[in-house]
Amino acid sequence: MLTDIEIAQEAELKNIKEVAAKLDMTEDDIDMYGKYMAKFSDEYLEKIKDNKDGKLILVTAINPTPAGEGKTTVTVGLGQAFGRLGKKAVIALREPSLGPCFGIKGGAAGGGYSQVVPMENLNLHFTGDFHAITSANNLLAALMDNHIQQGNKLRIDTKRIVFKRCLDMNDRALRNIIIGMGKRVDGVVREDHFIITVASEIMAILCLASDINDLKERLSRIIVAYNYDNEPVTAGELNAVGAMTALLKDAIRPNLIQTLEHTPAIVHGGPFANIAHGCNSVRATKAALKMADYVVTEAGFGADLGAEKFLDIKCRMAGLKPDCVVLVATVRALKYNGGVPKAELSGENLEALSKGIVNLEKHIENLQKYNIPIVVTLNNFVTDTEAELDFVKKFVEERGCMFTLAKVWEKGGEGGVDLCKAVIETIETKESNYAPLYDLSLSIKDKIKTIATEIYGAGNVTYSPEASSAIKKIEDMGYGSFPVCIAKNQYSLSDDPNKLGRPEGFDFNIREVYVSAGAGFVVAISGSIMTMPGLPKVPAAERIDVDANGVTTGLF
Repeated sequence: MLTDIEIAQEAELKNIKEVAAKLDMTEDDIDMYGKYMAKFSDEYLEKIKDNKDGKLILVTAINPTPAGEGKTTVTVGLGQAFGRLGKKAVIALREPSLGPCFGIKGGAAGGGYSQVVPMENLNLHFTGDFHAITSANNLLAALMDNHIQQGNKLRIDTKRIVFKRCLDMNDRALRNIIIGMGKRVDGVVREDHFIITVASEIMAILCLASDINDLKERLSRIIVAYNYDNEPVTAGELNAVGAMTALLKDAIRPNLIQTLEHTPAIVHGGPFANIAHGCNSVRATKAALKMADYVVTEAGFGADLGAEKFLDIKCRMAGLKPDCVVLVATVRALKYNGGVPKAELSGENLEALSKGIVNLEKHIENLQKYNIPIVVTLNNFVTDTEAELDFVKKFVEERGCMFTLAKVWEKGGEGGVDLCKAVIETIETKESNYAPLYDLSLSIKDKIKTIATEIYGAGNVTYSPEASSAIKKIEDMGYGSFPVCIAKNQYSLSDDPNKLGRPEGFDFNIREVYVSAGAGFVVAISGSIMTMPGLPKVPAAERIDVDANGVTTGLF
């Protein structure tokens, strides 16, 4: 059996000009990055802005497990299935981060015969967007430290600097560092920190900005520190915005690639969903809606993270209205939630399935709160038994959702045709009355409580003294009307990754809160979640190599 990277390397790609032509784009509408990747021109994005919108389909999933769910694989396979049915469709995805590629999770190009390609380029440097974001972020940090060194006219309190440097790599040793050591000319000694690029505010800003002017306005609002009078100091006051925009002017343009079946795929932006807002860019999604009759997008990790943030942050800010949600699960993952060890998931176990399916049940209930029609699909494995499939089908249909199997890993678009037909039928027969979960007029603590109790199943929310103090400061500064972006582990509905299934009535603990004034949301960090991940004991990087012919191996 071929690996994902072997399947991708054996694929015959079309020139990106041919892929663009499927969307009625000409060569003048794109800027090519080699033969198989391109960026949209600003002129094209302006030209299509008055086109009629297509239908928006969100793909999300249950909480991830070591057994795998295949959310991106289903997203890609569904997009390919639309093509099989003669429909004009486009996929809108996030760009992968280097951190997981070299860590434990791997890339984010899909799998089997439902992948976006060129897989190696996408999972590594791609068109350089993440490098541009990293550079813009660290330029702002350098300008801030230089300002302090050169007299500190803004009276920045070095004990109250909140802006962090970033790197698109899992490097736990950089979480907490001391900078400025050495001679006087080497800067002011202070504590500093790194986060991973995909958790940075600039990543969020790039993904939420509607155009260059909006990007600049958002960048200017970034709070980098507080002065000795406890007043915020911004990137605009440091005169950093122009240079940062110069670094980001190409990165803000969406990227076009293709699937293995040559379905157009717009891949742009990449915030993590556990520590950021987890959605591809607003520009990419809006462009896709103007270009195709059906747009298939995804949000990271489980529906408690990516989908919640997609629906409560991105859709609210961008004025988007999803027409259908596809909720992905696997029999194996449901049995894992029911207490079966990973090594024993291949055997039929209806008892464990009945225990673990409560995780799927909670995600269905959560998504129904947004008043959007739901299709539940099982990413089908050869070890699934008829009894297990029938059990899940009956369970799902009893809860008012359509059910179908997806065999897209094995069969590509052909294996997603039944799912595609179910999605089309759902869109045509069930109206979406999307509305966010909470009102922005609520206090920050009430918004956090709403998400924690309604989506996660918590009984109560507790706050560290520092978090409560920060919330009061944020509301006093006038940011209390912002939505909240909760950083939480992805493996459980709770803030404890070991609580599988459907935990209820637990205390949900918030340890840190800060405002991303440029992005336009308040970040609340729960439990032990880290904004700079670390590498595992045996990193995936140890298996990656390049042979004498330049062929990459070990990337997945």
